[in-house]
Amino acid sequence: MRLIIFEDEKCENFYPLTLLRPVFELKCGHTTLLSKILRAFEKMETGFFIRDHLAPTFRKRTPSGIINDKEMLNGDDLLIVNGRWLITDAVQLGTDEVGICNGSVTYLRISKEKALTIKAEDFPSFLAIARAKVREKKIPARLINYPWELIRYNREVMESEFAFLKKSGMEGKVSSMVAIYGSEKNLYVATTAELHPFVVIDTTNGAVVIDEKAIILPYSRIEGPAYIGEETHIHSGNICGGTSIGPFCRIGGEVEDSIIQGYTNKYHSGFLGHSYLGEWVNIGAIATTSDLRNDYSAVKVYIKGSLIDTGEIKMGSFIGDHTKTSIGTLFNTGTMVGIMSNIISDGGLLPRFIPSFCLIFNGKVSRGRGFNALVEAARRVMSRRGKILSEEDENLLKAAYELTAEERGYLTEF
Repeated sequence: MRLIIFEDEKCENFYPLTLLRPVFELKCGHTTLLSKILRAFEKMETGFFIRDHLAPTFRKRTPSGIINDKEMLNGDDLLIVNGRWLITDAVQLGTDEVGICNGSVTYLRISKEKALTIKAEDFPSFLAIARAKVREKKIPARLINYPWELIRYNREVMESEFAFLKKSGMEGKVSSMVAIYGSEKNLYVATTAELHPFVVIDTTNGAVVIDEKAIILPYSRIEGPAYIGEETHIHSGNICGGTSIGPFCRIGGEVEDSIIQGYTNKYHSGFLGHSYLGEWVNIGAIATTSDLRNDYSAVKVYIKGSLIDTGEIKMGSFIGDHTKTSIGTLFNTGTMVGIMSNIISDGGLLPRFIPSFCLIFNGKVSRGRGFNALVEAARRVMSRRGKILSEEDENLLKAAYELTAEERGYLTEF
């Protein structure tokens, strides 16, 4: 049987977080949605159907995967899985059946013989025809529709992933002056991780995992459930429950109920709450996200130009890849920030929607110095971590720049 993982049209609900990656590379808990899908359906030849502009960079990250190839739809039984499916438990699937959640295909299993009868020009057409050839089953799956749902489920998913890990204890270099408050059975410190003196780990409300080569520096506190990813450094940080970080991040200050993807920096004091940060984000000193309205009403967030009610009283910011903020930046409740933007604060609250590839300076939003200057800045940042902005990466950024042009239509040059 072949495993086919696909993106549908709702991947755009996660912009800007999915401008530079497939939706299944978003994180919840310790790992990405993709990792959870592959764990649930392991040892299968795997193909992917994703947006065309993502294919070159995803192919470099996933050399064993077969991408946007219609030949994968013939010659074997197929298990087709929606990349928005957050899988945390064992899955039992029937043969020749489609699982439907809230009107969307969650999975579709079809025999080789039936698949061979389908004549379709593209994958969406194939899926539509295949859906009509198998029996339909409504299922209570977690098919993620909006980015705040990843934060909503993060605590629960971390607990389930800790149980799946089947490891506990302190295998790494742990100072005798580290305090563990709660059961050590709810703590795993990987072999190459380091915990320096005057660190507090609180496992009373959930498990804590500190992954390989992570370093927890003095005067840091980590409260479970929490995940500190590979080669992440915590600098005098107060990491509250519901937070997953990394890999390769540098984090300080207070962080609560947030997800931070790789290579992001928030070294200094400041508060990040109920937020999701992409890769290569840099948050300046004392920058703070509001995650609660003064009237305690549900937070609304801009999705594709419309305000959508999250149903959550607490919701912070969603910040796209390669965005940088100055010291003292103040994010309004439920702020959506695009990719590759440069935010220089004047001390006031930011707008609740900030376009991609823009500059905020003296309270005004503009197009800044343009695409090339932003790319060169990204190249410098990546080189400091020993990474190269490849030709494929730059082409991806160009494609994202064109996709987001309408956001900047009203902006002037800097």
